[in-house]
Amino acid sequence: MDSLLKPLNPKKASFGRHETFALRYSWLTKGFQAFEKNQSIFSSDESTIELGVGKNMVNAIKYWLRASAMLLDTDEGLETSALGEAILSDNGWDPYLEDEATLWLIHWQLATNAELATAWYWFFNCYHKAEFTTDDAMETLAEFVRNNLNGKHSERTVKQEVAMILRMYCPSKGNAKLIEESLDSPLASLKLVTAVEDLHIYRSYGNLQSSLPIELVGYAANEIFNQRQTEYLPIADLMYGPKNGIALGSIFRLTESALLAKLENLVKAYPDIFQINETAGVNQLYRQDNTTESLTFLRSYYQPTR
Repeated sequence: MDSLLKPLNPKKASFGRHETFALRYSWLTKGFQAFEKNQSIFSSDESTIELGVGKNMVNAIKYWLRASAMLLDTDEGLETSALGEAILSDNGWDPYLEDEATLWLIHWQLATNAELATAWYWFFNCYHKAEFTTDDAMETLAEFVRNNLNGKHSERTVKQEVAMILRMYCPSKGNAKLIEESLDSPLASLKLVTAVEDLHIYRSYGNLQSSLPIELVGYAANEIFNQRQTEYLPIADLMYGPKNGIALGSIFRLTESALLAKLENLVKAYPDIFQINETAGVNQLYRQDNTTESLTFLRSYYQPTR
């Protein structure tokens, strides 16, 4: 089955497409619903009036909708995705991002879109330093780009992506403008990155992530199964990912034991779909039913059977 995941492709990478505007709370809903009504909204002269923002912000809204896979690029042009319709439509499950699970979902979509959100993919799948400085992360990303991507990418633009990630995930306490902007940056509430005051050090540790529902773990695992077209996944692969692959545990900043606990609860909730078995001493997650659509897991969360 199809997957929204976009693993690393040396020929397809994007940096700085957000025009230096971090994702804000209202943007995805406002942009998505405007697009549903008028599919040429982002190229329309009325876009700034309709969306209530400047032209550069219009481009940023379009970018974040594409990077989070709420809108998809197709041969026929830009189209709404089934995920976007389910979450962000006027009668969607959570159009105003009131449920933290939706923030986890948006985070997952960005971190698994190596084509349009390449730095987000790198930071959450490939960069495993629990403590780091901005300069260290910038240089490591620049080195990753030099070693893994084709074509020319401005090193300055590449390095600025690290600052954008930190701005979105770790609210600033010093600059009034950044504070105002970060208050409206939804992913900061996930607390995946924290700043150590006065030391210019950031931390991004594995945690229990008690607010991450198992249904979202099921959605994510099912997407990886679909993308890799396999019947089983080593749990170590789910934790850290194959080389330059998608790493579920790392994206959600789970500890190894927390990931295993989430997967065990997933198996209890969906025993007809998933099983954990040990093969040659390796714990693996097996998918017994490859016909289940990924949205099924999200539907179970947002619309539980009463």
